[in-house]
Amino acid sequence: MNARRALSFIFCTVTLDVLALGVMIPVLPTLVLGFMGGDTAGAAEMFGLFATVWGLMQFLCSPLLGALSDRYGRRPVILISCLGLGLDYIFMAIAPSLTLLFVGRIISGITAATISTAFAYIADVTPADGRAKAFGLVGMAFGLGFVLGPAIGGLLGGLDPRLPFWVSAAACLANAGFGWFVLPESLPAERRMAFAWKRANPAGSLNLLRSQRQLLGLATIDFIVNVAHQVLPSVVVLYAAYRYGWGETTVGLTLAFVGACAALVQGLVVGPAVERLGTRRALIGGLLSGSLGMAIYALAPTGPWFWLGVPVMALWGVVGPSLQDMMTRRVSSSEQGQLQGANSSSRSVAGLIGPGIFTATFAYLIDWLPGAPFLLAAFLLVAAAGVTWVVTAPPPPADPAR
Repeated sequence: MNARRALSFIFCTVTLDVLALGVMIPVLPTLVLGFMGGDTAGAAEMFGLFATVWGLMQFLCSPLLGALSDRYGRRPVILISCLGLGLDYIFMAIAPSLTLLFVGRIISGITAATISTAFAYIADVTPADGRAKAFGLVGMAFGLGFVLGPAIGGLLGGLDPRLPFWVSAAACLANAGFGWFVLPESLPAERRMAFAWKRANPAGSLNLLRSQRQLLGLATIDFIVNVAHQVLPSVVVLYAAYRYGWGETTVGLTLAFVGACAALVQGLVVGPAVERLGTRRALIGGLLSGSLGMAIYALAPTGPWFWLGVPVMALWGVVGPSLQDMMTRRVSSSEQGQLQGANSSSRSVAGLIGPGIFTATFAYLIDWLPGAPFLLAAFLLVAAAGVTWVVTAPPPPADPAR
C-alpha cells in the first residue's frame, strides 16, 4: 500500500472513531438520566464525572500506548484500539446499571487512542514538507465526524437510546477487520525504540517535550490553544440560550455549521496556506483569526452576527496541522508515538481545566458581560500568537566577520 492509500485508511479510521463518539453525544445523557430516576441535577453531576474520568484515562494511557507503538509498531496499536473500542460499545449497549455504564466509559477512555497513534502513523509515511497538509486532512475527519455524529445519534436515539452504541460498535469492528487486511506497518523494526516505563507515563512522556526549547515552546502553544478550544463545548449552549434565546435545534445547527466550516478549512485551506505563507506565518495567522472569531462571538448583539464569526474562527483550523508539522520535525522517527502520547496527555489536562475556567467566568460575569468567556479565549489565542512569534523566530544570521 502506498502512502496515499495508507493515509486514506487513517482518514477513514479517524472519521469513524470521531463519528462513533459523536453519535453518543445526544443519547448518553439520556441513559444516565434514566439510571438516575429522572434526577436532572444528579444526572448532570454524574455526566460531568463521566467526562472527567474519560479525559483522565486519556491522560494516563495515551503516553503508554504511544510508547507501545514506538516499540511494537503503529499497526497493532491502531487495530487493537479499534477492536477494543468496538467491544466496549457493545458492553455499554447492554450495560444494565449505571455502574457498568461508568466502567464502559473508563474502558472507552483507555481504548480511544487511535487518533494519537494515527498522527504518529502520518509522521512515519509522509515527507516532512507534506505533513501539514496530511494533518489537515485528518483534522477534516474530526470536523466530519462531529458534524455527522450527533445528527445520526439523535435520529437513532429517537428509535432506541441504546441503538447508537450498537451502530458505533459495528463501525469500529468493521474498521478493525478492514484494517487487518489493508493497513501496513509504518514503522520498520530498525527504527523502533525499546519500551521504558519512564517514557510511558504522563510525567515521563512530558520529558520529551522539555528536551528542546522550541519543542517545549510549541507544546506550550498547543496547550494554550486547547484550553481556549474548551470554550465552545463548555458555554455555547448556555450563552446562546441566555443571549439570543436559541433552543436545542438552533444550537445544534450552529454547531454543525461550525464543524462544516472547520472541515473545509482543514481539508482545503491548510495545504495552500502553509505552502504560500510558510508554517510559521500560517500558524500565527490562524491564531489571530481564531482570536477575532472569538471576539465576534463575545460581542455579537444578535444571532446572525454570531454566525458571521463562524467562518472567521474556522480559519483557526490552520493552527493544529501547523503545530503538528513543526513538532514532528523536531523528534526522531522512533519518538513519534511518544510525542503524540505526550501531546494527547497535555490536551487531556486542557480538557480537564478548561471547562471549569470558562463556566466560572460565564457564571460570574453573566450580568455584566455574558460574552466574557469568549473574550478570555480570544486573549489566550493572542497570547499563543505572541509565544509563537518568539519561539519560532528564525536564528539570527551568522556574523560574516567571524
